[in-house]
Amino acid sequence: MHRISFFLFILLLVCFWSCRPKNSTAEMPANQIDSAFYAGDFKLSAKLIQAWLNDSLIESETRNDLEWKLELMHRIRLEFGLNRDEVKSRLLPYFPELNNEQLDKWEAEGSLEMRIIDGEKRYFNRAVSNLFLLDSVARRIKFEKDGPGRDGVAKFQQRYLPPFFNDGTPVSGQPFDQRTMQLHYTMSLNANEVPHGATVRCWLPFPIEESVRQTGYRITYSSDPYILSLANQSQRSIYMEKTAKADMPTVFELKLEINTAAIWFALDPAQVKPYDKNHSLYARYTSERPPHIVFSNEVVQLAKNIVGEETNPIQQVRLLYYWLNDNIPWAGALEYSVMESIPQYVIKNKRGDCGMQTFLFLSMARSLGIPASWESGWYLLPETINLHDWAQVYFEGIGWVPVDPSFKLVNHSNPDIREFYISGIDSYRFIVNSDYGQSLYPAKVFPRSEPFDFQRGEMEWQGGNLYFDKWRYSMKVDWINEAR
Repeated sequence: MHRISFFLFILLLVCFWSCRPKNSTAEMPANQIDSAFYAGDFKLSAKLIQAWLNDSLIESETRNDLEWKLELMHRIRLEFGLNRDEVKSRLLPYFPELNNEQLDKWEAEGSLEMRIIDGEKRYFNRAVSNLFLLDSVARRIKFEKDGPGRDGVAKFQQRYLPPFFNDGTPVSGQPFDQRTMQLHYTMSLNANEVPHGATVRCWLPFPIEESVRQTGYRITYSSDPYILSLANQSQRSIYMEKTAKADMPTVFELKLEINTAAIWFALDPAQVKPYDKNHSLYARYTSERPPHIVFSNEVVQLAKNIVGEETNPIQQVRLLYYWLNDNIPWAGALEYSVMESIPQYVIKNKRGDCGMQTFLFLSMARSLGIPASWESGWYLLPETINLHDWAQVYFEGIGWVPVDPSFKLVNHSNPDIREFYISGIDSYRFIVNSDYGQSLYPAKVFPRSEPFDFQRGEMEWQGGNLYFDKWRYSMKVDWINEAR
């Protein structure tokens, strides 16, 4: 009887131990860390993290999470690199009577992006340039002082599109304006960022093999031996490594040729067929993918409000595009790695760069049951070159159709030209990604500088990731058959 009671006691003890709140002691510092982090008390958050990291019994997953939180705070500090005096000095040439009340007003309106870090107001590095894009009064004053800014995209659109439609070149769904471009891409690690003799690992952007708009490539030069990622990888890279030398930058170079083409669809809402909702394509491209493709209440309700009673997916996409065109101006963006949910940010702040507009578009389209996918790389216009993100939408009976939300409606009376980027895309694209947030090849050991998009490249060494502040990149382009 005593033996039975003893075993019953042990059983109850085990049950109590296994059923108690799990990680209760660990949850306390985790909650304290998060509370300090969201309050902007980064010093306290870091202090609590370091104390926890000193625990030799800490689990590896927890250690990785804590180390990432330290890295995240470092990245946020880099993004918010200006103090109030520095912001004032940049604005005073345009607002000689500038006072703190005006700055407070812009901050409250969200036009001057700021967050409090360790008790001090810190401003986004592009807060001032964004203010001139977002605030109508500031925009007018800058225009009066500096004159009209140079919009390379708008200039390109006016030069590029009309001749094709004037001579009837575009045939719906057929590639046109085939061309070849020579690219020279360089990634250069600053001198002495890693010890002499350390091996630097580098992933450079590389063209995906797309059957219509990007049909081939030819490597003409590489600074080092390389490993190509597989052709079917949706984030395409070319990998190189090199030994760092003291007092010298570590430079990786790639030269290649790519063949590209434009495409445009004359979409007829009557042509679209009902979706096969049992097909794997439909399931994959109408699903939620937090944190940046989300079906939050705000996203779902916004999409419903925009399309109203419209049920045709072609018309729904058109309505979403027009809403983004009219309501979400382009503005310089925080690094995506420091943003918790990009669609939520865009809805709240009413602004976003190309990728941010695209993530909101994808979220809204998918929430309506329209298959939509991510595509990105660069636009390489003769007028301007930059990183770029856009989308594709699938219409049953038609196929995948490109949609570029941030290239906006074109200022033209011809509706086909005006709405070109709702159902078309130009040939000046370097397509690197047909998805986002995918693994690189060979696998990266440390967290990526950009965990979602892949355009600039990535670097690391045995001591950790090498963030964007430690290296520079450069793209040079020659348009071999620039005809128009």
